[in-house]
Amino acid sequence: MKIQILGSGCAKCNQLKESAETAVRALGFEYEIEKITDFREIARMGALVTPALAIDGRLKLVGRVASPEEIKPLLKQS
Repeated sequence: MKIQILGSGCAKCNQLKESAETAVRALGFEYEIEKITDFREIARMGALVTPALAIDGRLKLVGRVASPEEIKPLLKQS
């Protein structure tokens, strides 16, 4: 599973990364995390507001930091 954190690398982006890592580890999935900071790539993926979360290239969350509990169902759907 590939988890992508989209954003400039700000504090909220880092919080989203930590929440995603906590959620995926709790579920026991194998994963890779990629930070995407190029705004052209972020826009190409459909995120016009950051931070954003994509799972396996699919945008799942835009414009806010989610808790690990909010992210777990998104991981299970992927």
